[in-house]
Amino acid sequence: MPPTLILIRHAEAEHNASENYDIHDPPLTTDGLRQCRELSEHLQKKCPIADKVEHIITSPMRRTLQTTLNGLDWLIERGVRVEVDAMWQENYDGPCDTGSALDTLAAEFPALDFSKVDPVYPDKSPGTPYAYGRSANAARGQACLRRLYARPEQAIAVVAHSGFLRTAISKRRYHYADYRIFTFRQDHQNGLLRLVEDGVTARRGGGLGRSPKGSYPVNEWDFPPERDEDAEVEAAMR
Repeated sequence: MPPTLILIRHAEAEHNASENYDIHDPPLTTDGLRQCRELSEHLQKKCPIADKVEHIITSPMRRTLQTTLNGLDWLIERGVRVEVDAMWQENYDGPCDTGSALDTLAAEFPALDFSKVDPVYPDKSPGTPYAYGRSANAARGQACLRRLYARPEQAIAVVAHSGFLRTAISKRRYHYADYRIFTFRQDHQNGLLRLVEDGVTARRGGGLGRSPKGSYPVNEWDFPPERDEDAEVEAAMR
């Protein structure tokens, strides 16, 4: 049976607080670290499925790494393995959503293993799996879900970003350091994997009740217009 997923957005980072999106790979704020402590306490006391988490996946960006280490500390102390995975980074290609070099991160976060992170990271150039575009984002989301679907664990926690979680994974919005619980559903008509949200986090608006309720699909303004290469070739041949 596929695992139950706990999808977590990172806590407040410096670019969230200042609305300065030119900060490169920003760390958490003091409020963000406080939110991590609240998340940790809530998961331990009020989220029974969290106690069954056997694997943790985190984006390699500073704010997600810090959220993982501070919000899921009790699981890590128990021995739950943390996998740093570039596939879960944010979709936008601006400074605040572009990661740092892996050797820099390894020095900053010695408790985590960066040896298996895709060496392409943090490159988001066109043609990479992490390119900022609607098609690349959708493909990356399905790749993430397929990997999770095949895992043997009963429950997995993933720490990622609001944009990628909404547009590629769950069509839900997440407040800082809030989480939602999902199970898998496969669309047999097209083979795509979908997620179904647990009724408790759906009704509450996230596990902590701080996130907007309802579904938020991809909008045309979420990504830059994509070139239709076939149409361009046809036009050039006329």
